[in-house]
Amino acid sequence: MKKLGMLFTLSLLALQSYGQQKNFIDQAYLETTAVVDTLVVPDQIYLDLLISEKDTKGRTSVEELENQMYTKLEALGIDTKTQLALSDVASNFKNYFLRGKEVLKNKAYTLEVYDAEMAGKVIVALEAIEIANVSIRKMEYSKIEALKINLKQKAILKAKTQAEALLKPLNQNLGKALYISDVNFSSMNYLQGKTSGIQIRGYASLDATSNYQPIDIEFEKIKIESTVTVKFAIE
Repeated sequence: MKKLGMLFTLSLLALQSYGQQKNFIDQAYLETTAVVDTLVVPDQIYLDLLISEKDTKGRTSVEELENQMYTKLEALGIDTKTQLALSDVASNFKNYFLRGKEVLKNKAYTLEVYDAEMAGKVIVALEAIEIANVSIRKMEYSKIEALKINLKQKAILKAKTQAEALLKPLNQNLGKALYISDVNFSSMNYLQGKTSGIQIRGYASLDATSNYQPIDIEFEKIKIESTVTVKFAIE
């Protein structure tokens, strides 16, 4: 009897589930997909800085170059305690032991700046002290999470507008949303890890003794895109 009772209960649950699915399938609905995108200016730019004694042909030690770098960055108003981090230390001991060459040391740092203008100033300032190995690791947008929510909301409203427009010629009304799928969210940063993507304009042709300052530097904007699919009931 217990087994029969269990089978009856399972059968009832299965019928209820089938009935719910059937009701959803039988209900008239309209499905639409909406895409919303925007462009934002990156405000978190991460630069890779490599200090190498090789650049000065061994004339200046890594420690001296490091001190000069700190001085230059702090003069630009950069907080080296929070924006600068050591990422790697290396030397060519292998070559030294195998070939008897002089040991030349390297130090790698990651520097975070908040706009393209400051990135340009850093590049120029470091080049002046023979630190020329500067590259862009990545660029990000600090308010990306809030922007995600905003774009998804706009995509939902766009989907509703599209659905209403499709039903208007049929003289039918749009009902409540039956199903919402957050299909996709993407961030397209074409310059990630590429120094060639820097757009530099307005550099003056000055000699080495002049005060060489970038006038206008800008990065390509980051494209943020959100896609949603919504099924609306048709009344």
